[in-house]
Amino acid sequence: MKFKKIITTGRVFISSDTHYAHKNICRGVTDWRTQDGEIPVGSTRDFDTIEQMNERLVNGINNVVGQDDTLILLGDVSFGGFENIGIFLDRLICKNIHLILGNHDHHIENDRENIQSKFLSVQHYLEVNINDKNFVLCHYPLQSWNGLNKGVIHLHGHVHLGPNRKFGNGKRLDVGVDGNDMVPYSIDAIIRVMNKIPVGSDMSDDHHLDGLVGVVI
Repeated sequence: MKFKKIITTGRVFISSDTHYAHKNICRGVTDWRTQDGEIPVGSTRDFDTIEQMNERLVNGINNVVGQDDTLILLGDVSFGGFENIGIFLDRLICKNIHLILGNHDHHIENDRENIQSKFLSVQHYLEVNINDKNFVLCHYPLQSWNGLNKGVIHLHGHVHLGPNRKFGNGKRLDVGVDGNDMVPYSIDAIIRVMNKIPVGSDMSDDHHLDGLVGVVI
């Protein structure tokens, strides 16, 4: 199993689901309501204004990711208008950005006004070796993935899990900003944590964990 290395500079960070300028994810201005007519606290971010939320997102990245570092985003960069994509990216110090497309990134997927040129690479899914460790990167959480039984780490976004729920069974982690105080993760820190977590799966009957001999499926 050989995972391709990507060219990185400096330190490597990863994050997901920034949702820059997304009105309804901002609690102070959201139109979202539960069936009881209440604001869904668990589905919104605790900011009074979109400007406050955007400032926290930008500072959360710029305070840890330098111009010579590499940032990998696992989708859902911004929301609420094509122009917000460029505004957000232009505010970031780091320009060495790889993107795994999310369900809200249709403008980027369609390469509107050559927006993909702001990224080093754009794809839906990536099997990659970073700092001598193999990763499966996807916006969406996978129950099983290539190399799961060999310690390959799966990183994803999409589900906006909080700090107490962001780890799956085995070496899987939701790297969305909502689970990490609006700050990207260091790949080195992820590796240190995942080295302590045993191989596992969210599927109780995943045959990749059975230790079968002579079986290739």
